[in-house]
Amino acid sequence: MSRIGKKAVPVPAGVTANIAGRELSVKGPKGTLSMPLADDIAYEVTDGGISVQPANDTKRARAFWGMQRTLVQNLVTGVTEGFSKKLLITGVGYRAAAQGKVLKLQLGYSHDVNFDIPEGIEVKTPDQTTVEISGIDKQKVGQVAAEIRRWRKPEPYKGKGIKYDGEFIFRKEGKKK
Repeated sequence: MSRIGKKAVPVPAGVTANIAGRELSVKGPKGTLSMPLADDIAYEVTDGGISVQPANDTKRARAFWGMQRTLVQNLVTGVTEGFSKKLLITGVGYRAAAQGKVLKLQLGYSHDVNFDIPEGIEVKTPDQTTVEISGIDKQKVGQVAAEIRRWRKPEPYKGKGIKYDGEFIFRKEGKKK
């Protein structure tokens, strides 16, 4: 039995949610998000919030129950507060600069890496070694952060590369003489 799924997702003031066909759309101050509804889950929009329950007693319905409730919660949180990720760049000569819809990265390659910022995502560089990614779609924000990090993952000897803020990099000792 899902303990997360039992709770209804509260809908704050200024946010509207409606179900049209097999799609749930949530509109708030930051924008509109929608998601397709799973067949094994029953969704209900009330004044108290959005209720998510298994439609039948199958194993698949019980497995999807908590996840679908969390996805609905992410829609509501996205249109009210939004999501953000912070990347830190470590290394001599490594830096980043946001220029319009392009993030320019210098990561020790013979060329600069120009990363095109997708629609609906905002990228800021408060300083040359920090990249802040924000948007209303949690999946898109995480995907953009992962794609930027993939250009130079942190290495274990000196810790050079792009890492998430708060990420622990396991450090190895160098070669002994």
